[in-house]
Amino acid sequence: MTRDRGTPSWEGWTDRYAGWLFASPWLVGVIVLMLLSMVGSIALSMVEWDGVALSGMKWVGPSHYRQILTDDGDFRISLANSLVYAIFAVPLGLASSLMLAMLLNTAIRGISFFRTLYYMPHVLGGVATIMIWRWIFHPEFGLLNSMIRGVYGVIAALGIEQAASWPVPAWLYSATWAKPSMLLMSLWGAGGAMLIFLAALQNVPEHLYEAARIDGAGRTRCFWHITLPQISPAMFFNLVMGIIGTLQIFHQAYLLEAPGQRKALLFYVLYLYRRAFEHYQMGYASALAWILFVIIMLLTAIVLVTGKYWVYYEGER
Repeated sequence: MTRDRGTPSWEGWTDRYAGWLFASPWLVGVIVLMLLSMVGSIALSMVEWDGVALSGMKWVGPSHYRQILTDDGDFRISLANSLVYAIFAVPLGLASSLMLAMLLNTAIRGISFFRTLYYMPHVLGGVATIMIWRWIFHPEFGLLNSMIRGVYGVIAALGIEQAASWPVPAWLYSATWAKPSMLLMSLWGAGGAMLIFLAALQNVPEHLYEAARIDGAGRTRCFWHITLPQISPAMFFNLVMGIIGTLQIFHQAYLLEAPGQRKALLFYVLYLYRRAFEHYQMGYASALAWILFVIIMLLTAIVLVTGKYWVYYEGER
């Protein structure tokens, strides 16, 4: 007895739809938690709402965007703070993580311990870590200024007596030193990018270095002409993620606010949070979120377009 070809078999059904079934939880999450939320936030940016009573909604159209771009001084301050921080934090993070990766790309005894040690801060981030940094940067009893005063004392003991009265930075309690404090703290989490660079370095073919040494190339030329081109995809990925991450910084600035900063740590997402959950201006905050989305998309597009000039992929001409 033969099966009717017009009737689909269970095996054929599973072959055709099993993939969709396994992917359905992810698809539902994307549609419900992302796409519908994005559509809802666009609509919310066109209304004035306190986030509590639905009856209090009032349609205002694009006036929120107009107000943000023309009349909001804190918007310009927060955007400038975020961009300045990104300009310094992204290159500094890439350079430090690459240097760590190159130091850890050696075959010495105990290298696995050091790789784990430098990667752990990337995993152990959080409120407790930020509170430790707040103590380190305290101008009076912080660890960093205690070390600086100790250095001043040594200099004074060597004969430069005025060194004992040299000032120490106020760090988080100063508008001048607040952003440098954040930059120093950002190096704590360089282990994530370091791990990606380390994986890329270990995939660089050794025969390229051997051929370069035969031709008389030194370490510097090998680094510029072999290492950097070979790890450029990892550099590209870390650059994009670094730009996105630095422009979305929030909890560090929220927890490290202190007197005397004069809005030096008023970053964009922190300002968005205040508009939404302190002033209860949900529509205004949604408009701020979409402006940030456009800015990040433009910067990412610039990196993607320019990447074809400096990113090398194996097998491409």
